[in-house]
Amino acid sequence: MSSPAQEERRADEPDAKTPPLWEEEEEPTPPPTGPKRRITWRKLVTVPAVVLIVLLLTWLYISNVQLDSIARNSLEGGNVPLRLRQHIELTAISTFWVLIIALPLGTALTRRGLRKAAPVVTAIANVGQAAPAIGLLALLVIWLGIGQSTAITGMVLYAILPVLANTVAGLRAIDPNLVEASKGIGMSARATLARVELPLAVPLILAGVRTALVLNVGTATLATFGGGGGLGDLITSGIQTQRMPVLVVGSVLTVCLALIVDWLASLVEVMLTPRGLEEK
Repeated sequence: MSSPAQEERRADEPDAKTPPLWEEEEEPTPPPTGPKRRITWRKLVTVPAVVLIVLLLTWLYISNVQLDSIARNSLEGGNVPLRLRQHIELTAISTFWVLIIALPLGTALTRRGLRKAAPVVTAIANVGQAAPAIGLLALLVIWLGIGQSTAITGMVLYAILPVLANTVAGLRAIDPNLVEASKGIGMSARATLARVELPLAVPLILAGVRTALVLNVGTATLATFGGGGGLGDLITSGIQTQRMPVLVVGSVLTVCLALIVDWLASLVEVMLTPRGLEEK
């Protein structure tokens, strides 16, 4: 039989089945959240809002300044929309040809048969960008004559390097083990390039395309010296005639177009980059 002291100690001890008072309840597992939004509202709104404000201020300036006949001839009669449309066409066509030339060429230079030629081709492409744009355009005018095609040729030569160099760098930066693993599971060389190499190189390639776009918007202003038209007509006309409103309109529209093009390219870059390659 147990003594009264032992029974008293047992009564004070907590029941083994009863959880201790100091034990905290487990926090519920938070519900799984969806994938993080790639494009935020700030990225969608900020640049267009800034461009709209700049354009509005420019319009207010032009509306409140007294224009003489020379300035009116440059800014009225649909001349400004015409020059803007020509500038967009020059940028779009030259960028199209840059992509058609640089992407396949950059991919070919990373293949086994043409790897040794990559430094030579890159050096040749670097000559186009190292030379002053106006000097390159002048040489092309002497060779090809005056016209929009001459201006586009000069813009392509000037903007081909970023896309070509980034394509080569992006494909070379891929881990060779990934390529060997894809071949080990039976993928052909073409399938490996399309499903493994190019998707992994997308961020660098798109960065080069974005750079080429902005370069083309800027160099398109020089197309006026080759008879290509564009907003460069307004800028040079404003400088030659010393009409500040004409110069302001041409310059502001060029800057705003460059901002919009860079903004659109950044959205495309975000959307086409595989989620696995996004920065955490």
